[in-house]
Amino acid sequence: MFLSVSNLTKSYQGGTTTHVLNGVDLELKQGSIGVILGPSGSGKSTLMNIIGGVDRADSGKVLMDGTEVTALTDNQLTEYRRDRIGFVFQFYNLVPNLTVAENIEVVSNISESPLPVDEVLSAVGLADKKYRFPRELSGGEQQRVSIARAIVKNPALLLCDEPTGALDYVTSRGVLALLQRVNAQYGTTLLMITHNSAIAGIAHAVYRLRDGKVAEEYSNAQPVPAERIEW
Repeated sequence: MFLSVSNLTKSYQGGTTTHVLNGVDLELKQGSIGVILGPSGSGKSTLMNIIGGVDRADSGKVLMDGTEVTALTDNQLTEYRRDRIGFVFQFYNLVPNLTVAENIEVVSNISESPLPVDEVLSAVGLADKKYRFPRELSGGEQQRVSIARAIVKNPALLLCDEPTGALDYVTSRGVLALLQRVNAQYGTTLLMITHNSAIAGIAHAVYRLRDGKVAEEYSNAQPVPAERIEW
């Protein structure tokens, strides 16, 4: 299995102990789109951060394409994030004084086997805006830049944290359609977290988190094209 999460637990200490993940198990096949559903506080972001090597679990195991992520040292996690993981966030985090192309090249220049920048720009429909600055783009276009920045490194796994959360309905469907095209064109394995149940229709595998566990898991034999998603 390309991605395997086994009995993952995570707690945070404050005035009291907050148990965020309580034995999470999930598997995702290579080349698939997975969607993790759940309300705020269900553990979605914590789970994604552990898979992405940003946070550490208290116990349990994450295996990603043969790498035991939960056993990596801090330096190894840095290399793992740099070379094998792409991140797309709700907020675009673009460098405001760099052009679209330069925002993408920043990542390309430090990647092990990057895709050609112009190819990625064409894939996300921004070839004609490569010299624009973020302030000259719409929200949807800025999110496309953030997706291009994530996929230019040719990651083994693309992690998307509420990628449509700051976008309107029409723009959201366009971004989801783009993610489906990235999955189809590059064979990129994609894992997305969202509170919007309608988005589950585009996925091959769906996981619903509740109280820090996977309460429901199912597959879509024929994922729905993003253009047909309604909510």
